[in-house]
Amino acid sequence: MALGRIGGVIQLKIQILGMGCPKCRQLAERAAEAAARLGLDFEIEKVTELAAITAMGAMITPALAVDGVLKLQGSVPTVEQLEEMLN
Repeated sequence: MALGRIGGVIQLKIQILGMGCPKCRQLAERAAEAAARLGLDFEIEKVTELAAITAMGAMITPALAVDGVLKLQGSVPTVEQLEEMLN
């Protein structure tokens, strides 16, 4: 997993791809909880523009990308499963 350096601080960018549906919001909440449990320095970015979502390779939402790399699409994993993805 790649970490980006933003303003001198190592930070993980978690991107939630979707139009803002309830499952997208649930994925964002669970991803934030998973990253916090792991003690990661992170930011959540919500990508809602269809062109940007498809440009990242997602064909089904909700989808999750970490530092620009698509990790999953079409499901909302548990917090524990997301911890495994982020760790």
